[in-house]
Amino acid sequence: MGIRVFIASSSGFVAVSAREPATGRGPGSEIKKKQQDVVRFLEANKIEFEEVDITMSEEQRQWMYKNIPPEKKPAQGNPLPPQIFNGDRYCGDYDSFFESKESNTVFSFLGLKSRLASKAEP
Repeated sequence: MGIRVFIASSSGFVAVSAREPATGRGPGSEIKKKQQDVVRFLEANKIEFEEVDITMSEEQRQWMYKNIPPEKKPAQGNPLPPQIFNGDRYCGDYDSFFESKESNTVFSFLGLKSRLASKAEP
């Protein structure tokens, strides 16, 4: 199954969390920025993944909510995208992803074996 990043293509659909700072750029802009950050990193590092749009599938949205461990869910409301899974194993949310990126432990965070980037042939 591999890495799956649960996103929301329609930011208006996802309620903005009280934890999210007001940016003046409209509701959901921080969510979109975080989703893009995760996707760009995975693409840049040639990590295969699937984007799962929870705004297009109630079934996928419910699966995501159900499979996030209780201790990782917000005190109020539903967890916001992006949420990252490796198969059925929950890896974490954007904050966890960002921390692993800063500490150079993304492969471990994703449950992948670390690998050196291969150089393209000229």
